[in-house]
Amino acid sequence: MKAAVWYGKKDIRVENVEPKALQSDEIQVRVAWAGICGSDLHEYEEGPVFIPIEENDPLTGEKAPLTMGHEFAGVVEAVGPDVTNYKKGDRVVINPTLTFGNKPEDLDPYDGFSFIGLHGDGGFASYVNVPESAVYTLPKTLTLQDGALVEPTAVAVQAIKEGDMRFGDTVAVFGAGPIGLLTIIAAKAAGASKIIALDLSETRLQKAKELGATHIINSGETDPVQAIKAIVPDGVDVSFEVAGVAPTFKQAIDATKARGTMVIVSIFARSIDWNPMHLTNTGVKVTSSIAYTPTSFQQTVDLMGTGQLRPQGIITDQIQLEDIVEKGFEALTNDKSQAKILVELSGEK
Repeated sequence: MKAAVWYGKKDIRVENVEPKALQSDEIQVRVAWAGICGSDLHEYEEGPVFIPIEENDPLTGEKAPLTMGHEFAGVVEAVGPDVTNYKKGDRVVINPTLTFGNKPEDLDPYDGFSFIGLHGDGGFASYVNVPESAVYTLPKTLTLQDGALVEPTAVAVQAIKEGDMRFGDTVAVFGAGPIGLLTIIAAKAAGASKIIALDLSETRLQKAKELGATHIINSGETDPVQAIKAIVPDGVDVSFEVAGVAPTFKQAIDATKARGTMVIVSIFARSIDWNPMHLTNTGVKVTSSIAYTPTSFQQTVDLMGTGQLRPQGIITDQIQLEDIVEKGFEALTNDKSQAKILVELSGEK
């Protein structure tokens, strides 16, 4: 079968690989659609960030080279003898987060985690084997293409929860890339009264407005903190740092009201210089979010299924697997009008 395999920085190859033997507790999924994530882009541009290269990952038992892709949905092709809840032909979406399972559900992501598609073989392939615990039924109201959006939307849902955002709160989202756009969608669904999107790209800002931002600010043309406080004089209730660079990290704190909350959602590829006195002088609380709990993932499936969350508007392109480097990773690197690019595998609906 064809798969997009990561060998190193700027080295992803679409090649023939042999499907793995199915373990007793695993489900073989025929992948329909898979999304390219910002994490995947980090691995392409700067990796390895998460991908294990020297020792096998303790949860997956794998290391590079490995098949990427952790945002995907498909159809059950086969099940191991110990699988009880799924059968061939079921439409499913995958929660790619693997943990040791030794902590309470709400702390599950912090039990040491690995990702299908980053720490082990993932969904940029015709077929992939995953544990039954990672599989969720896709509602009939959603297409398999919609299913490829569940995982990144769950990241945004968890971020809203971590920010303890309440109905009527004001929000600033620093960075209008895919996760920033999804955070805007989730904040709107959660009842934010003002949603201020900030980015350097006018194209992304217009997309943010289309998806629910009430105000947009080009950070390259005006002082972002002053612009936010012209809208919300005391600062926003909750800010979300979704850009992953030092300037937006500091601006997000400055734009948040005293005793408000700043949530770090982005992945920082490198360390930044920052003085903690910045918090002492502002009273802002800083928290962070990595992935999502199993409950948040299921809630995302349910909310998308009922139409309360509609992330479909972030899709900007659909490509074939053989074009994943040029029309996928390179396009996302060089074309800031791109947000979420989906890769067609079987292409089933």
